[in-house]
This record gives sequence, C-alpha cells and structure tokens, in this order.
Amino acid sequence: MSRSSEFRAGVAHSAPLLLALVPFGAVYGALATRTGFTLSETLGFSLSVYAGSSQFLALQMIGTGAPVWAILIGVFAINFRHVLYSASVGRHLSRFDGVEKALAFFLLVDPSFAAAEARAGDGVVRKTYYFAFALMLYVGWALASLLGALFGRLIENPERYALDFALPIYFLAQTMAFRHRRQFWPVAGTSAIVALLAYATLGTPWHVTLGGLAGILVASLRTPETPAKAEGEAA
Repeated sequence: MSRSSEFRAGVAHSAPLLLALVPFGAVYGALATRTGFTLSETLGFSLSVYAGSSQFLALQMIGTGAPVWAILIGVFAINFRHVLYSASVGRHLSRFDGVEKALAFFLLVDPSFAAAEARAGDGVVRKTYYFAFALMLYVGWALASLLGALFGRLIENPERYALDFALPIYFLAQTMAFRHRRQFWPVAGTSAIVALLAYATLGTPWHVTLGGLAGILVASLRTPETPAKAEGEAA
C-alpha cells in the first residue's frame, strides 16, 4: 500500500474511536477543573501523561488528599500494562528507527495497541498507518480535555451518562476479535480470574497489572502456535 492509502486507513480507523474518546476526555477536563486544576495544568496533564484511566485515578486521589508518593504508585500500577503493550507491539516495529520507536511507545494506548496488533496480524505495521492512527487519538484527547476544561461546568453530574465505559467496551470488543486463536481462552480466562481476585482483595489499580502478568505467565508456559496451525485454525 502507498503512504497516502496507509495514512487514509489510519485516519479512517481512528475516526470512530473519537466518538468515544472525545466525551471521555471532556469528562476528564471537566473533573480536573472541578478538582482545582488550572486550564494549563489540565491540558498539560493530558499531553504529558496521556493515559485516561491513570489521569482519572490521579484526580480521585488528589481530591481525597492522598500523598504524592501514593499517587505515583497508583499511576505506575495502573499504567504498567503499557510496558506489556510495548513488549508485544515492539516485535512489529522493525521498520521504525530508535526515535520513531520512542514516539510510537509514547503514543501507545489501549486502542493503538489493539490496532497495531490487528494490523500486524494482516501483514506489516507501517509507520504512516501507525502514526496517523495514534496522532489522531492523541490530538483528539488533548482537544477534548481542553473543551472539557473550558465548558465542562455546563454539564451537571457527568457521571450519570456513563461516558467512562465507552473506551473499555471498545477495547473489550477488540480483544474478543482474537478469540479464535488457540491460546486466547486460557490466557484471557486466567487474566480475568486473577484480576477479579486482585480487585476483591487488593483493590484498584493492582487488578490491572496482576491480571496482565498472570495472562503473560500462562502464555509463556504454553506451547507457541506454529504458523501452519494458526492458518489451519483460521480456515
């Protein structure tokens, strides 16, 4: 595919996600200003951290007066999955140089991880496609945060609309697209069980990290799929 077609594909595939991401980011912006963040702090947090779940967690902990060290540990725990994402997606970035990989990893969030893995399954993850997709989400998230900070006070009780569930539902749908692979149910099942147990005993955000690590452990202990088997099962 040409660069222009790869660019158009990246933009087209990311555009539907903005329908979920924009209101989610706007809710963050509104809650951030209500927590006491200035406009520049709200936007700067989105541009530098760029991780919705950890940004919401940080807002909640700041609102309760939690110490800085506790906030840092919480954000690290809930964002540790990005280390796992990088390890997986990094296998497909052979066409990227060092600087491009660093930028790709910075822009690596749940939807871009799912898109890169799906793209790798169909062929090659090209730079034009990846950055068109990822930058659309990054800019959209920043603009949504800004809009939320500016106009969020006009929305009374934003939690009632359950907008924070939009992206998790999307990512669940992306995850289920891999359900026909032989390794899927043992890995996903173990990860889900461990995550539920961790949530019930340790609470958030440790269930995200421990569930992901449990799934990786099961995947590493199982016999890898051979290309011939994978093609046979897909047929």
